[in-house]
Amino acid sequence: MYYDALKTFVSVVEEQSFTKAAEKLMISQPSVSVHIKNLEKEFQTSLFLRSPKMLKITPSGEILYDRAKQMIQIYEHTKRDIYEHHHRVKGMLTIGASFTIGEYILPSFLAKLREQYPDIDVEVTIGNTKEIAQLVRHFKVDVGLIEGHTEESDLHIQSFMDDELAIVASVDHPLAQLKKVEIDDLQNQRWVAREKGSGTREYLDHVLMSNGLKMKSILTISSNQGIKEAIVHDLGMSVLSLCAIKEDVEQKHLSILDVNTAPFKRRFSYIYPANSAHKKVAELFIQLLN
Repeated sequence: MYYDALKTFVSVVEEQSFTKAAEKLMISQPSVSVHIKNLEKEFQTSLFLRSPKMLKITPSGEILYDRAKQMIQIYEHTKRDIYEHHHRVKGMLTIGASFTIGEYILPSFLAKLREQYPDIDVEVTIGNTKEIAQLVRHFKVDVGLIEGHTEESDLHIQSFMDDELAIVASVDHPLAQLKKVEIDDLQNQRWVAREKGSGTREYLDHVLMSNGLKMKSILTISSNQGIKEAIVHDLGMSVLSLCAIKEDVEQKHLSILDVNTAPFKRRFSYIYPANSAHKKVAELFIQLLN
């Protein structure tokens, strides 16, 4: 293979000097001379006209110079392609995500994953926190993303970002007209909530119980979008993640109640089986989360 010789020849032509080519390639000048002699022997022609004051490329050298640049480029591209073939990350990544994360948070992480690892195929299953924990526990997904807690002792759980929630009502709701809402104002109100097993429902139950609040009635819908539509039609108020209601509030479809309490905050977490090795694609995804 004459790759090194061709690369040296191109450098001599472009630098118009054996000495400068040697400095550029960080090799000795005798090595430059050996490479040029080997090429002249291979092609049975002189490549340069030499004199103490001049170095001029021959017509044969001109032909080789154009071909040499092409061959060097083809060689380097081939080397890169073979390297990428052996090192490019491929495979299927299966993710289970609870509704809020799957609908509003996960897409941005998947965009980053696709940008860095375009050959990874991804399959996403969306369900409530309890359902996702079961999928992970039974190895039906590689990693789960949940917004609540799980009691599964054989799962590793690690938080990866904060989430803030708000109490939301229709823009025509009487409480939406108040500048500041007191906790007592939430007593005996109608609520729209996610189903049992949902992290968002778990948080709503916590807010009501910790503040001694009772419901007048409850409408259960297993969809964030369904809950928002119900609120718009004044079927009750709810607790939802800010990321799920941002556009609806901006478009004045929903109203956030300014409740006189500390902010409602929780953590999003990822889960995976505690005693099993990660697939490479799952490790890369988890790195993006951290």
